[in-house]
Amino acid sequence: MKKGLFFGLAALIVAGIFLSATAFAADIELAKKSTLEQIIKRGELRVGMEAGYQPFEMQDEKGNIVGFDVDMAYEMGKAIFGKGGEKKVKLVNTAWDGIIPALMTGKFDIIMSGMTLLQSRNLKVNFCEPYYYIGQCLLINKKNAGKIKSIADLNKKGMVITSKLGVTGAFTAEKLAPKATLRLFKTEAEGALQVANGLADAFIYDEPQVRVFAAKYKDKTVGIFKPITFEPLAWAINKGDPDFMNWLNNFLRQVRGDGRWEQLKQKWFVDYIDELAKKQ
Repeated sequence: MKKGLFFGLAALIVAGIFLSATAFAADIELAKKSTLEQIIKRGELRVGMEAGYQPFEMQDEKGNIVGFDVDMAYEMGKAIFGKGGEKKVKLVNTAWDGIIPALMTGKFDIIMSGMTLLQSRNLKVNFCEPYYYIGQCLLINKKNAGKIKSIADLNKKGMVITSKLGVTGAFTAEKLAPKATLRLFKTEAEGALQVANGLADAFIYDEPQVRVFAAKYKDKTVGIFKPITFEPLAWAINKGDPDFMNWLNNFLRQVRGDGRWEQLKQKWFVDYIDELAKKQ
């Protein structure tokens, strides 16, 4: 009996070692397939974004893509490749309605484009920890100042709300102001311009973008900045990549902790908007 018990325990130990070794080998193979390893081997970080979401990403007067997300991507490039790593970041300007499919088919490595972490999107891609929190806000024509104080004032026939196709501003309007007429446009700029020109009562969109348009059209519009919704923004990557996800979350903790995140926030969400208001 004792001898049988000994051999039985020995067999269990050997089996445990074998299974552990097998699992370890599987983990190593998974790590080799990580997007992070592909980025390092390729010598290039490919970042998908739609360059029309001020101040996260937009084109300057020379046609260069600039913004908060762009600078964060450059910091990410330096963290991966070292000094001069920002030159190894490739920005891939992509239409919003095709940005998730483009990630899933390998057109780029990560989406860094002010994307709201929605559960419906999370079914297709994975999100790292949020890097910014926003809420939907209203841009109204000055003629409506005092008349429209919240989205509840827009929920009636005859009211016209604008937003962009496929974004949370449109979803929020449909949910909270179903009685109003909702007009959706391909770009947020078109929706805001409708309000500035008096063709719509309100534009609903993310708070940073509403602040940009309120500064741009300061003589014609007013921003109502009390958040209607709570929305975390996060970077998106393909599913099944724990190594890249781990690296991204640790990178985010680092830039938040060492002050770089606050510096970029000041640059794009305060200084940029102030300069925009002065130019108008």
